[in-house]
Amino acid sequence: MKKILSVMLVLCISIVLLFAGGTSEKAEAAAKTAGIVPDETVTGSIMIYTSIYEDIVTMMDDALAEKFPNCNIEFFQGGTGNIQTKVAGEMSTGKLGCDMMLVAEPAYSLELDEEGFLHKYLSPNRTNLRFDYDKDGAWYPVRVCNMVLAYNPEMYKPSDLATSYKDFAADSALKGYISMGNPLTSGTTMAAAAALSEKYGFGYFDQLGEQQVMVESGSTALAKLETGECKELMILEESVLKKREEEGSSISVIYPDDGVILIPSTVMTVEGDKSANNNVASCEKVTDWLLSEEGQRFIVKGWMHSVLKGWNSGDKIPYDSISTDDLIKKDMGLDWVRCYKQRTEIREAFEKSVSLSK
Repeated sequence: MKKILSVMLVLCISIVLLFAGGTSEKAEAAAKTAGIVPDETVTGSIMIYTSIYEDIVTMMDDALAEKFPNCNIEFFQGGTGNIQTKVAGEMSTGKLGCDMMLVAEPAYSLELDEEGFLHKYLSPNRTNLRFDYDKDGAWYPVRVCNMVLAYNPEMYKPSDLATSYKDFAADSALKGYISMGNPLTSGTTMAAAAALSEKYGFGYFDQLGEQQVMVESGSTALAKLETGECKELMILEESVLKKREEEGSSISVIYPDDGVILIPSTVMTVEGDKSANNNVASCEKVTDWLLSEEGQRFIVKGWMHSVLKGWNSGDKIPYDSISTDDLIKKDMGLDWVRCYKQRTEIREAFEKSVSLSK
């Protein structure tokens, strides 16, 4: 009986090892298919605060797990406003609950750097970036969001709508039928509000208020666009492209005549003694990967534009989008120092002019 049990035990162990080996081979094959070469030298734990959309975070989480199998990388996802509130509370203790941040725009990076919370690191991949980065390496652009206008071509023609941000806030035919995000909670909408108030003054917000602009989430606004309850949106291009690719939606983008608003979202590493896990060496490796061709492919798969030079066509731009360099030529431009220093003033001016209860 003991001999039989021993044989069965050996057999079971063999089967377990066989399947374990098979699973490992499948995982390795999947990594190769995704274009990922695992780096087993990166260890420890990393907590990342991010405002990237939750489904994109899931994709990035899977990619990072394949790239750095020996490093425990976790995400806390929330809107920029929520993250800023969370970090503000943590800053008072002198230590943050994260090791890295992937946030909506450079203005917040300027603030954290000024407060002395950011680790300086000169990534070797910085020479291939086509967007500005901190000269000391406190932050780098890692993805480019693009604020645009959107409409439903099954119900309206561009000639019936605003083809510029200026007309979006001025065309009386659109009154009560336009929508946008909330700059009090969304970092990218805050960036757009800063750009538009810089170009047209705070009176632009008054016009939006007179237009009875609806302030709501992108998913809610897109649903209203499909039903005709809304005629036109100010929204991130990625939200439209995602819907077109995943759902076959006909909702289309208008690249405004007075300029698109490009928002290079940043990656930062917290100073070791002010971070959750004091693991800056691993954070530097993650930064390098995010700024590499391998990492940027996942940015583009997430319907966002790459920060790398020369990525302008094919699988190097988001699905159904146009050349990133062409968008750069159309960029309205934004003073990120103003966006940081006058953040409260811009938010208060918007809140005074536009109803947020819709």
